[in-house]
Amino acid sequence: MPSKRTARIGALTVATICSTVSAVVLTSPAEADSIRIHDIQGTTRTSPLAGQQVTGVEGIVTGVRTYGSRGFWIQDTQADANRATSEGVFVFTSSRPTVSVGDAVTVAGTVSEFVPGGTSSGNQSVTQITRPTITVVSTGNPVPAATVVDAASVPSRYAPTGDTAAGGSVNGLALAPAKYALDFYESVEGMNVRVADARVVGATDPFTELWVTVKPRENANRRGGTVYGSYTSQNTGRLQIQSLGAVADFPKANVGDVLKGTTAGPLDYNQFGGYTLVANQLGTLEQGGLERETTRKQKRGELAVATYNVENLDPSDATFADHAAAIVHNLQSPDIVTLEEIQDNSGATNDGTVAADQTVKKLIEAITAAGGPTYDWRSIDPVNLADGGQPGGNIRQVFLFNPERVSFTDRAGGDATTAVGVTKAYGKARLTVSPGRIDPANAAWANSRKPLVGEFSFRGKAVFVIANHFASKGGDQALHSEFQPPTRVSETERHLQATAVNTFVKEILAKEKNADVIALGDINDFEFSKTTELLEDGGALWSAVKSLPRSERYSYVFQGNTQVLDQILISPSIRRSCDFTYDSVHTNAEFNDQISDHDPQVLRFEP
Repeated sequence: MPSKRTARIGALTVATICSTVSAVVLTSPAEADSIRIHDIQGTTRTSPLAGQQVTGVEGIVTGVRTYGSRGFWIQDTQADANRATSEGVFVFTSSRPTVSVGDAVTVAGTVSEFVPGGTSSGNQSVTQITRPTITVVSTGNPVPAATVVDAASVPSRYAPTGDTAAGGSVNGLALAPAKYALDFYESVEGMNVRVADARVVGATDPFTELWVTVKPRENANRRGGTVYGSYTSQNTGRLQIQSLGAVADFPKANVGDVLKGTTAGPLDYNQFGGYTLVANQLGTLEQGGLERETTRKQKRGELAVATYNVENLDPSDATFADHAAAIVHNLQSPDIVTLEEIQDNSGATNDGTVAADQTVKKLIEAITAAGGPTYDWRSIDPVNLADGGQPGGNIRQVFLFNPERVSFTDRAGGDATTAVGVTKAYGKARLTVSPGRIDPANAAWANSRKPLVGEFSFRGKAVFVIANHFASKGGDQALHSEFQPPTRVSETERHLQATAVNTFVKEILAKEKNADVIALGDINDFEFSKTTELLEDGGALWSAVKSLPRSERYSYVFQGNTQVLDQILISPSIRRSCDFTYDSVHTNAEFNDQISDHDPQVLRFEP
């Protein structure tokens, strides 16, 4: 899987090409006297004039985009009385537009429906005019007043249920902008809109965009985010903000900051977040003062176990000192740290390298330099190109452990293709190999990370730790999809993976009922998901993040939703003891200068 930046640039390039191709279909022109923008937009998500040529379409230019999908937005000053019909539309020029905001223009061209990301993505389409002929009638006109987007105007219900006869698509349904949030946003697609004093719920990212909410009370938490707590909690007030101005002028915002005053511009739709306010005017950033969290130090008799996704760490990265500082100071040097996304010694270079000793050694040295312990480590090199991630990167999970506090029970024989087993000796469970991999030949792990399991000893008590990195959500339909409810195709693989891990945990518990077992890592799924249910099947495990208040359950921020992806699951003996504490340590996901997109998790308990 390419990096997010590479994938994003590639997708934008394809989007521009596809937008050009979409303008090829031509039919006879519609009559100019009867065609206004609201006639083009219609009362559903797709234009009744799609594929037709139109002439004399009048409007005032409200925004000009000179990058990506180049073109401009126009808005009619003679609105109709139907709330479902938008008065704005995008004019795709493919080259740099020559019009300016405030120009009154007439446009002739072909009406088309462009699907960002392609039709297979399941995304909604954008109504636009392509291959335009543009006439500037006058300049310097006032821009139509912006439509207010706020808690009062955006409905609390997210989307209608799709038409079963159309495969679950909402495209043919009449818009109900007073009933559904997605319908409201569609009804103002292409129009000049504004938000005021909007709280940031998704930090500024490398693509110069952020997320705000227009509903400050909607599933809010104490740090300013908007919690995603169920499949029916879509957080309708979320809206992506981009800018038509200079990149250098875009605010570097964290969750909890506020864009004070008015943020206004055309409402667009894209594959990386759905409906997006592309701002001509940006509010002033008022910082909320969010600080990175620090967990408490474990007590002498407590074992501290953490999971941390270090996001494709390889020896060429400049983030080692920052990761080390997070482990030493924010996580308080846990006894065991399972790392996800440790790349091999050559990083994403596809040269056959699979060893990651240089990557791990560099991190351990950075931790020591930051005042932490000199960790020891265990891992298993994967088969080249067999575990997914960036091609050539060979990401894997790694155990770091503090040998002054905990010891590792080594049993030889573990490698990339050998399955670890469980035996019983002196009434106790023991692994056949340590470290080992769980059922690596299982089809559940095809092109995905195989779980790493190790046997540790703390104050004479065995603790079994399973480090996981389940399959990503890539390929799922978005929350803002044309299909409602959206399909989550990636779940199939994670369900198989969860079942395999659960089966292995049950093997340990069958040999030793009260064994201390911890399964943790980047599960890539929510605490309320079927994936988690399958991990917990039969009471073998329990996701300890559920010990936190609902508003505190998150490790990741995606499109303005704070949500759980990283989890630590515990066996009954740990849960029953009631002496465990859990902390999702918010050091990354809410910040624009994050060194990883995941927040680490820490469990402390007395074995």
